[in-house]
Amino acid sequence: MSDAVSASMAGADRWPGAAEPTLIGVTTPGRATSTGIVAIATGLMGVGAVMTFSATASIDRPVLGWPLWDYPAMRQLVFLVAALVAMLATALVPYRVFVGQSGRRALLLMLLALAGSALVLMPGVGYMANNARRWIPLGPESYGLRIQPSEVVKLGLPVFLAAWMGLRADVRKFWTGFLPMVLVIGAAAGLVGIEDFGTAALLAVVGGGMLMVGGARWFHLLLLVLPTVPAFGYLLVSRAHRMERLLIFLDIWRDPEGKGYQAIQSLCTIASGGWWGRGLGAGFVKGYLPAARTDFIFSVLCEELGFVGAVAVIGLLVALVWQGWKVFNRCGDPVGRLLALGITLTIGVQAVINVAVVTVSVPTKGIALPLVSAGGSGAVFLAIMVGILANIPRLRVSERS
Repeated sequence: MSDAVSASMAGADRWPGAAEPTLIGVTTPGRATSTGIVAIATGLMGVGAVMTFSATASIDRPVLGWPLWDYPAMRQLVFLVAALVAMLATALVPYRVFVGQSGRRALLLMLLALAGSALVLMPGVGYMANNARRWIPLGPESYGLRIQPSEVVKLGLPVFLAAWMGLRADVRKFWTGFLPMVLVIGAAAGLVGIEDFGTAALLAVVGGGMLMVGGARWFHLLLLVLPTVPAFGYLLVSRAHRMERLLIFLDIWRDPEGKGYQAIQSLCTIASGGWWGRGLGAGFVKGYLPAARTDFIFSVLCEELGFVGAVAVIGLLVALVWQGWKVFNRCGDPVGRLLALGITLTIGVQAVINVAVVTVSVPTKGIALPLVSAGGSGAVFLAIMVGILANIPRLRVSERS
């Protein structure tokens, strides 16, 4: 068992009777880690901005041929600026502000996220696109502004689990600790999974990982498999297109112009880049690729920047995850440690799923490449999570006497 896990479980012995810690400023190494996290995330957002412009541009409709706000890449640039401001501001706010006294703010954030996930399912409220109802419109439809509640859940779940395992609940106790956390994870994954199977799987992995590191007993975790497998089995068969994606994944050439089209075009786009790529804006196979600027932007990156560019972006993502792991290992506050773990898992697992999808290593599912793919809600809320992660090493914990 690692030192971090042992420390986490040892901290559980003090919960919930532990005194609330006082957060005071820390040393240069902590600030260096914080700066590194912000710098890496900013670099990824910069890559995303450039690749979004490149993926959107076409010969038949150049940049100047669009009205300013209607141009998807320009709209994404506005979202990325908002995300950058949110990340920098959040990095300066003590992470315990999001938790609140005894975890009350974390609970409120989780309840709001779950309410949004339920609200989006209501006809007339949720906005449907690509056969999925995942967005809630904000303002007139002509503005095209929408929020995706599942992105709020990605933020709310790690904050809630970190707060309640770190301050209130002993996760080793089944009825009062483990089961309530499992019910919250199940509610989050279940509501999101009705329309977004990939994000539901991500939430389950993040929640399970936090329970394990938070000190849950292995026997309880094994029991968790019993309801989880049939629940995800139901989500899989509840939508016909999910089973179709699973079956076509086994043989994408069975329907090359239909259900296998996106997977085949993704592979062709990646392969056309070779080692060094065709150059920014010079890709042409991308024009035949659906969702080129969102879920499949990594394929466009491979075509235009080649294998070398793809490795560089993956390297940035690995570096961000590594910095998060360092924060997790070094944090002395159980809340901060678990929060760092949850955010790091969210970024890392989401990146792995996206790259696996675009390389046709797993069946197609709609999940973005963190900080790179186009998307307003995803950019802003993930940037907030990165800002929280960057704030954790800026502070150290001193227990009140």
